[in-house]
Amino acid sequence: MTDFDQFDNEEEIPKSKTQIKREVEALQDLGKKLLELSKNQLKKVAMSETLREAFVEADRIKQREAMRRHLQYIGRIMRTEDHEAIAKQVALFDTSSAAYNKLFQQLEQKRDALIGEHSKQALSDYLDQNPEIEDIQQLRQLIRLSQKEAAQGTKTSHRKKLFRFLREAEERRLGLHE
Repeated sequence: MTDFDQFDNEEEIPKSKTQIKREVEALQDLGKKLLELSKNQLKKVAMSETLREAFVEADRIKQREAMRRHLQYIGRIMRTEDHEAIAKQVALFDTSSAAYNKLFQQLEQKRDALIGEHSKQALSDYLDQNPEIEDIQQLRQLIRLSQKEAAQGTKTSHRKKLFRFLREAEERRLGLHE
């Protein structure tokens, strides 16, 4: 029996110091990204009260070295959090992330379909996929006004309002909206 036979299962192999250090640094980087979010965005991220209090405390820290130590503390707290879910939510706020861009493009496509030729079918499909939509009358009005704008080729204010309506509905569905 060799020394390696005792580690037949992958779960039993202990992590190297380098791997542990990378994971800790990744959690600290995620903490930095959370610090860069606005207070409103930070409220939308699901986290424990301990972590939330650490971010409130971070707002008061001015010294560079103190902030570095506090980020280490945030990284330690992050080990007990669902950091994968937090990272997904942060990616949806980051305008340079692939997740944000994909969501943005999907919303634009939904908006364009709702305004397009087959808008009745698109609306029916959208409502089937999103039964939680409460203000259907407002949605229909925004679609009508957006279609009118598109036909005239004038301003885009109602199309922007329709997009905002769709984005807020999607954020509520994803748990990112209050």
